Amino acid sequence: MSAIRTAQRSLLTKRFVRSYATEPTLKARLEAILPEKIEEVKQLKKEYGKTVIGEVLLEQAYGGMRGIKGLVWEGSVLDPIEGIRFRGRTIPDIQKELPKAPGGQEPLPEALFWLLLTGEVPSEAQTKAFSEELAARSALPKHVEELIDRSPSHLHPMAQFSIAVTALESESQFAEAYAKGVNKKDYWKYTYEDSIELLAKLPNIAARIYRNVFKDGKLAAVDPKLDYGANLANLLGYGENQEFLELMRLYLTIHSDHEGGNVSAHTTHLVGSALSSPFLSLAAGLNGLAGPLHGRANQEVLEWLFQMREELNEDYSKENIEKYLWETLNAGRVVPGYGHAVLRKTDPRYTAQREFALKHMPDYELFKLVSNIYEVAPGVLTKHGKTKNPWPNVDSHSGVLLQYYGLTEQSFYTVLFGVSRAFGVLPQLILDRGLGMALERPKSFSTEKYIELVKNIAKK
Repeated sequence: MSAIRTAQRSLLTKRFVRSYATEPTLKARLEAILPEKIEEVKQLKKEYGKTVIGEVLLEQAYGGMRGIKGLVWEGSVLDPIEGIRFRGRTIPDIQKELPKAPGGQEPLPEALFWLLLTGEVPSEAQTKAFSEELAARSALPKHVEELIDRSPSHLHPMAQFSIAVTALESESQFAEAYAKGVNKKDYWKYTYEDSIELLAKLPNIAARIYRNVFKDGKLAAVDPKLDYGANLANLLGYGENQEFLELMRLYLTIHSDHEGGNVSAHTTHLVGSALSSPFLSLAAGLNGLAGPLHGRANQEVLEWLFQMREELNEDYSKENIEKYLWETLNAGRVVPGYGHAVLRKTDPRYTAQREFALKHMPDYELFKLVSNIYEVAPGVLTKHGKTKNPWPNVDSHSGVLLQYYGLTEQSFYTVLFGVSRAFGVLPQLILDRGLGMALERPKSFSTEKYIELVKNIAKK
């Protein structure tokens, strides 16, 4: 079967190359770029390999390694003040520069994938070809469909998502090539094929889970003429709503990448460094994303908003909101959706979603609540004094947009986040293998050993 699959993929690639022969494919561009990047990294290590780039405090070792410089992540860098930059571009930049669907206004996530992998903005023709390739690779193996269909409805959608992605290991060209002893210099090629195959299948997996758990179990077919976000919306059952299509394009783009230190990105990278396939690596990252301190936070924000709405009896005056916020804080709880490990200003992803809401749903009740909280919460949190960043992050807004268009099942929201996060972590996996990045293996000490270490340092 593996030989048949390889032949089918080869035919697919040749067909897309013939269809858009005037411009190079994504894989061709990466193959052209990699040698120069490899040499750049080689020279960097040779000339500056012994340069001290930071220091580690004991409190960082016990505080989740917060702020320690120790990872290489090409796709994005998170600045505490200005927020995320994708290959040097802000969110407004990519909204302006990346190709869009005909008549659309939001960037296409497949164009962002191209940018994150190569550092280049693809043309409309290249983006269209890539969209068609993803659609052509989207079908799931029968055993994965059956696995999803057999999952009990009470099993959290994220658990089902992780199980299905893990089961796709059966399709791994990287695992097959590694078993045959392929040259290390070619690892990236098989990692690339696995990553594109995986990315292509995620909408079918996510939508199958959604339709099974929350709807009638019936699933539309992928339309080869549609872009990635439009196909995802259509599979979920919201394809007739053009605004929802635009939301999916925006959502997938802005949730994709947030540098390499967050749990889902770091976990995917870490597992990949052991030469696990992209399927196993992403599944590990999805398990991290499922946690309430990471991707599941958007679900918790919405539950908190519903509780606030009920207790305020829909009276969203600033006085009532301020009182509710103080009650939350004085009870020893946090205000969900506010604060961020790195950011020290309003998350640009929040701003992008707010602008979308102002354009498409300015009178929506939940949006008005979120807007009023935005005007009150920073002042309350600043006065409270225990939050380093009193401004909202992406989680405080995304669920409200989905609620407006009828996708009200908040336990599914992290699955959408997972589909989006694949657009950020898979390009880095490909680059990791292309650049020959090493197995990640930091040093650990026991508390007893740390006591000995810091006492010796203090003596000196």
